[in-house]
Amino acid sequence: MKDNDLISIVIPCFNDFKFVEQAVDSALNQTNTNVEVIIVDDGSDLETKEVLKRLEPKITKLIIQENQGQSKARNEGIEASNGQYILVLDSDDFFEPSFCEKALLILKNDPDYRLVSCYANLIFEDKKTTLFKPSGGDIVDFLFSNAALGTSMFRKEDWKNCGGYDETMRQGFEDWEFFIRLLKNGGTAYIIPEPLYNYRKRNYSTTTIANKVKYSLLMVIYLKHKDLYVNHYEKFITHLLYRIEREEKEKIKNTLRLEFKIGKAVLKPFRWLKSKF
Repeated sequence: MKDNDLISIVIPCFNDFKFVEQAVDSALNQTNTNVEVIIVDDGSDLETKEVLKRLEPKITKLIIQENQGQSKARNEGIEASNGQYILVLDSDDFFEPSFCEKALLILKNDPDYRLVSCYANLIFEDKKTTLFKPSGGDIVDFLFSNAALGTSMFRKEDWKNCGGYDETMRQGFEDWEFFIRLLKNGGTAYIIPEPLYNYRKRNYSTTTIANKVKYSLLMVIYLKHKDLYVNHYEKFITHLLYRIEREEKEKIKNTLRLEFKIGKAVLKPFRWLKSKF
């Protein structure tokens, strides 16, 4: 008999031997203990494979694949899961113990919620922390930026109906694009107003890499969901112009800083020499 309240926690892992055990422990130590934990090794190095082998007896399933990207790893883990509810967890992050209990209660009590996330503690490499508060909301809120954490709970049925994660998006923003499809035909994302997730902001994380090519990724999302942006054309144009205006103001502010003026004065003779030769 299928357990309708089972939560399947899927952890894609690529070369995270330092942090994956903490991620697994946070999944296993939830106050709602009706969970299964599935790790998908996405072509990790030997050091990570040794850690995963040691963790294997503690978890439900370990899936091993060649490196094919986070979206493929998530889809493989979800496909192999038994739960009605899915929670994806990055292998270098970790939950607070009550997240599953609180998120499940919200999804069970209101079918309009397609996605449940929360506030997050951002942990930087210098050990400093800050609180991040995603806004959640409906499809309009997700058109202009990702309004939830990549680590969120949703129903497996909804994942299947919208086609899962886009496996061609290997450079980032795959969470955001998936949430757009999840909410495209209705429903909202609920944000628990508590920091129940701990998110490491690393210099070479997937998010950092994505931000380096963000304009290419934005083009993919805008063109893939052209119908949505056309339907909300006025709001979309307003958003783009606001971003351009904000960036121009930031550039002007930077040129007025003392450091910029000193640098410009120092470089001036070198630029003159370059123009002559």
